[in-house]
Amino acid sequence: MDWIIETLRNNPSIPIFLTIGIGFWIGQLKYKSFSLGSVTSVLLVGVLIGQLDISIPGPIKNVFFLLFLFAIGYSVGPQFFRSLRGSGLKQVFFAVIVCVLCLVVTVITAKLAGYNIGETIGLFSGAQTISAVIGVGTDTMSALGLSAADKKAFSDIIPVAYAVTYVFGTIGSAYLLANLGPWMLGGIKKVKADTMALEQEMNESSLKDDPAYIIANRPVAFRAYKAVADFFDTPRTVDEIEQHLNGLGRRLFVERVRQNGNVIDPKPDTRISKNDEIVLSGRREFIVEDESWIGPEVNDAELLNFPAEQINVMITRKTVAGMTVDQLRAQKYMYGISIKNIDRGGTTIPVFAKTILEPGDTLTIVGLPQEVSIAAPRMGYVDRPTTKSNLILVGLGIAIGCIFGVLSVKIGNVPVSLSTSGGALISGLVFGWLRSRKPSFGGIPSSAVWLLNNLGLNMFIAVIGITSGPSFVSGIEQVGFTMFLLGIVCTSVPLILAIIIGDKFFKFHPAVNLGCCAGSRTTTASLGAIQDSLGSTLPAMGYTVTYAIGNTLLIMWGVLIVLIMA
Repeated sequence: MDWIIETLRNNPSIPIFLTIGIGFWIGQLKYKSFSLGSVTSVLLVGVLIGQLDISIPGPIKNVFFLLFLFAIGYSVGPQFFRSLRGSGLKQVFFAVIVCVLCLVVTVITAKLAGYNIGETIGLFSGAQTISAVIGVGTDTMSALGLSAADKKAFSDIIPVAYAVTYVFGTIGSAYLLANLGPWMLGGIKKVKADTMALEQEMNESSLKDDPAYIIANRPVAFRAYKAVADFFDTPRTVDEIEQHLNGLGRRLFVERVRQNGNVIDPKPDTRISKNDEIVLSGRREFIVEDESWIGPEVNDAELLNFPAEQINVMITRKTVAGMTVDQLRAQKYMYGISIKNIDRGGTTIPVFAKTILEPGDTLTIVGLPQEVSIAAPRMGYVDRPTTKSNLILVGLGIAIGCIFGVLSVKIGNVPVSLSTSGGALISGLVFGWLRSRKPSFGGIPSSAVWLLNNLGLNMFIAVIGITSGPSFVSGIEQVGFTMFLLGIVCTSVPLILAIIIGDKFFKFHPAVNLGCCAGSRTTTASLGAIQDSLGSTLPAMGYTVTYAIGNTLLIMWGVLIVLIMA
């Protein structure tokens, strides 16, 4: 045992990675719907390992934290800047109000309780579930000229207060928004009914007689059938078949045909006779209903042996941005193309007929290669999968942001700056936005952004936990049960007020209101709980804009909290 302890103390990289591995494993464990999550688990495992009194020298903590902040900014940047103009402004104003409420309620609570800077930062970061404030607050404290003893005391108490308040911050937010929220808005039955009515309204199309009409996102399938029904007693052209399908309320395409033993790619005037075999493509639930008027499904390996392409397209064309899904599907170049998914700022939004497409949205489309090659360039930039990240952008982006962040001005005798943390976040916002404007610039795959985000934050949290481990138990005794109760206040009051404000003043639809509240507080777990409670993905329509604003402001509040409490 002595050898193991000495090895960990002499090789601090080992306990860091040990904390990451065990923390993520514990974070995946669930009891019913409860889970600690990766960040809290990593912190607690770090505290446990930190009882061995392990010293971690060097700037490793800050390096990974800056990677995390840049990744956060990069992922929300496009939505952040787009939301500052146009139809998203209403949700922007709402998000700003909610973020201000979170700040004001926490600061007043901390002042009344007599908390110091460190306790307030921990209270805010845990109650509002914004872990990044730990780093931003710590970074800002470094510029205040505090004594070494005060700085250590404040820094050590932050993770303690965070751990005490984070659990209710997560679980309580989800409960309030998914259960209390609908009750406040008229009851769960009423909110569900209102949500269903809005979904139906958004699914109503002005193009019901158009073969390009599609209601919503569904899995795309390719199936082969033998044409033996009475409908084919008279040979039918491909165009006639597709018009007939449209008359039945189904958007399907004839992709391939077997005639007289030969497989051909049909044209609109190709005639289909009885006993020919055809391949239909389209939404799965439409295709499986077609045996009654076509004939039995056949398993023709050769007929079905053709490539179908699925690619991501970022909306950059001005002619497409602002269209509804309905209007896009009506375009001639969308023949044979099905929209499988719409991603907006990392959030999947429902593909309703009246969903408005915004610049930077990424559509996953499916079709034959020749169809995709026509449609994709007309919509925007084809974002093909890649494993390469533009590390020039990452390196220079963080460096430029940090230089900008350390520039300070004095207010009285207090130097005020964004700090390197704020600079890295703003740099990520700007470069993420630039990439949405010019997609060929500065590409970072979503999987790489996920790694920078999660590994960056949790590596930082692991070091925090290990280094604060020896003083953690005494810190718990110091903040005690009172901190937990005050955390409930700081979590609940802003959310309850937000629900009321969204309903009474902004007149949001109930489902969108709850989504806006979840986004403003950047609580993804709550969004999932709301959608499960209502049985709808509609709340995501209020989540994306408010999440981009909330993520930015709540992190930057770390600077304000230090200055106010100082």
